[in-house]
Amino acid sequence: MQPAVRLREKLARKELITGILITEHVWPDLVEISQRAGLDYVIVDLEHGPHSPDVVAEACATGRRLDFPVFIRPLANDYSTIRHCADLGPCGFLLASVETAAELDVVRDALYLPPRGRRRPGGMSNRWVSDFTQPTWQATVEENFIVLPQVETRTGFMNAQAIASHGLTTALAVGPYDLSAELGVCGLMDAPVLREHLFELRKIADAAGKMMWMIGGNAEKLTRDGWRFLCIGEPCNVLEVTLRDRVATARRVIGEMDGKPSSDVRYA
Repeated sequence: MQPAVRLREKLARKELITGILITEHVWPDLVEISQRAGLDYVIVDLEHGPHSPDVVAEACATGRRLDFPVFIRPLANDYSTIRHCADLGPCGFLLASVETAAELDVVRDALYLPPRGRRRPGGMSNRWVSDFTQPTWQATVEENFIVLPQVETRTGFMNAQAIASHGLTTALAVGPYDLSAELGVCGLMDAPVLREHLFELRKIADAAGKMMWMIGGNAEKLTRDGWRFLCIGEPCNVLEVTLRDRVATARRVIGEMDGKPSSDVRYA
């Protein structure tokens, strides 16, 4: 569980941490690509992504072999779903739409062995430990596993202090798009009411002695706004934007050379 240990150390030092949320396509080599690109973690999205358990397990195994943090965002936060996702071998969870601290008690039961929880471990998660005694699970996995509960609703916002203060919470997280919809400004990321709620959540996280996880496509703007624990987008979207920018640059250069606006440049 060393990838989680090192990431926790970065969180404790309040360093800049960057990662991606893999929703559309996941393959094991993407984990290595992310590490080579200088990212600090990846999250495999099972809430919205169509990924099969064997592919997710292999992505988690690749992270373990590379000593690189691979998290999962489970489809739901119930006991069975969390226990199954833990068996796939991640070193952390991004929990979608947590609304109460009681939900984290359920997650804790699914992550911790008796007497602290009810988990029956198995699968690829067994590769994290040298033996299967409860003290080894607790010291190696349970004490290091990273949990990021997302506040995405009005109810979650109202209970954010209890969620942030929960013993299972490593850092408080937010789903800004879903929260914007709840606040009546769907997709308007610069809407004052949304920004007020986001900054209030960060104050709540600070008061609990924890960092705040934030997602968005504009890493420079997020950083200037004071966010330090970042998810800088979905890789397919990042690829599309990068390719579009390169095409636009090539067309602009050709347009300058031919004396035409870049929008009028056509392929031969």
